[in-house]
Amino acid sequence: MKSRWPARLLALVLVGAVGAAAGFVVWAMTPLRLANSPLDFTVRLGSPARSAAAQIRAQGADLSPRLFYWLARLSGEGTQLKAGSYEVEQGITPWQLLRKMARGDQSLLALTVPEGWTFAQFLAAADQAPGLEHDAAGLSPTQIMERIGAPADLDPEGEFFPDTYLYGRGSSELALLKRAYRLMQRELAQAWASRERGLPLQDPRQALTLASMVEKETGRPGDRARIASVFVNRLRAGMPLQSDPTVIYALGSAYHGHLSHKDMQVASPYNTYVHAGLPPGPIALPGAAALQAALHPADGRALYFVARGDGSSVFSDTLAEHDAAVSRYLLQAHRASGISASSGASGASGASEASSAPGDRRRQLSR
Repeated sequence: MKSRWPARLLALVLVGAVGAAAGFVVWAMTPLRLANSPLDFTVRLGSPARSAAAQIRAQGADLSPRLFYWLARLSGEGTQLKAGSYEVEQGITPWQLLRKMARGDQSLLALTVPEGWTFAQFLAAADQAPGLEHDAAGLSPTQIMERIGAPADLDPEGEFFPDTYLYGRGSSELALLKRAYRLMQRELAQAWASRERGLPLQDPRQALTLASMVEKETGRPGDRARIASVFVNRLRAGMPLQSDPTVIYALGSAYHGHLSHKDMQVASPYNTYVHAGLPPGPIALPGAAALQAALHPADGRALYFVARGDGSSVFSDTLAEHDAAVSRYLLQAHRASGISASSGASGASGASEASSAPGDRRRQLSR
């Protein structure tokens, strides 16, 4: 008589396997217990499924590393998990968590870099941005440029595109800077390739420099192309550009809110009252609109402009027209504020009060 134990044992094994499989599926579809909801957690780069689950568990989710490993392996998602920062809420299941990480559906932070900021302002904001690995801290501009793959001797001013940059917790500050650098190089190359022919600009770097001046001079977006036209007309005529923002940039921390006659004489190649032509490089980070304006200036013969006081500017073809506009708008503003009309641009028929803050750009051009 043959023993029936092998058949019974096989049946028991099959029942156990089915039961284990059913229990595994139930676990995969059961919401995780979270220490907080929403819960933020970060998974390190290069973490396999078991290690990722252990990190998640340590940060507040009751997730079994062993079961999560098998879930990832059996589903085929084990090699697709993406490192980064995530946010989950009560009710999420291990299966939903696995799919979220396979998609890379991360919880991202944002750093906004406004048009017209300087590189120093960008770097200071990045240094203070939460969640970034501040691996640029303490590096010189030359070292930063080297580490992001840019020419080490390239002045970083103007070379980074102003935009809103999303990043995950633990992301590299240098990687973010590299993204901004590459984006500016792409935007500049595209703008230069489609530029208006015959402009008095020798290369993309000069276009970037002009765009930065347009960015700092513009109080109303609709004036960008006309301001660019004034500068282009002056370059063609061999006239000094006499742009207050270049003087402010030259002064640096010595600038205290308004420009004096002495300030206009500061010995700097960036002082466009003292030196002819464009300054040696950009004075700020220009946006796409400023790049387009610099390379597609408006038609016209205007050589002067002065702010009305509402963000817009009055443009003049002749010095006589400009003098009248200065008398009407700028001197009225100075009398109202109590600022002496003798300060400001040398030889001009009025003075300009300048501010380096975006949106408060009240400029005039002198002779």
